[in-house]
Amino acid sequence: MSTPTPSDTRPPLRERKKQRTREALLATGLRLFTERGFAATTLDELCDAVEISKRTFFRTFAGKEDLAGAPLHDLWTLFLRELAAAEPAGEDLAGFLRGVLLTTLDGMTDPEWPHRVLLSRRLAERNPSIEAHCLYFCDRTTRAALTVLRGRFDLPGDLPVLLALDVLVAVFHRAQEQWAREHRAAASGPATREGLRDHVVAAWDAVPAGPGAPLRPAAADRPTA
Repeated sequence: MSTPTPSDTRPPLRERKKQRTREALLATGLRLFTERGFAATTLDELCDAVEISKRTFFRTFAGKEDLAGAPLHDLWTLFLRELAAAEPAGEDLAGFLRGVLLTTLDGMTDPEWPHRVLLSRRLAERNPSIEAHCLYFCDRTTRAALTVLRGRFDLPGDLPVLLALDVLVAVFHRAQEQWAREHRAAASGPATREGLRDHVVAAWDAVPAGPGAPLRPAAADRPTA
């Protein structure tokens, strides 16, 4: 059997072009929104700057709000993939979710990602439509995570799981808030993924202890006697 060459393992050309377009839109959009203002930057101006059509834009993002929130959307999209693959190591549900979130943060290896998260957060603080879109995305992600967990584990009802997911999102939100505050002054140095991760750990440690739900495999996955 022949060994695949590096070119064999790359995504197809069409997918690489789509990724380059998304990258260009994300970098240019966040820059223009920050420099000119979110409302003042029209979709026509953004598409002209990237040299694409509106049709191509809407094949990539649902709208300007979707683009502005994309750095965090990418995190939670990866979180869902990690959630579907991670194996518990004897911890309860809360500990399992914490571990998956930290693994997800470790996977955000794009060096531009931390800076883009800061830009996205600052835009959301000044533009209610972005904040509303992010809240909608978080709720949709929470529901998707519940579906993943239902399929993998014997859960103690939906409510405890949804509350555990809500706590996880709140921990991340407060950690991000503290991390962003540190980087409002230029003297604080560049924002890093590791710094955000440290804040997530600290915020999690500050959560009051509560009863943890044990994780058992779903009935179909349990070993037979």
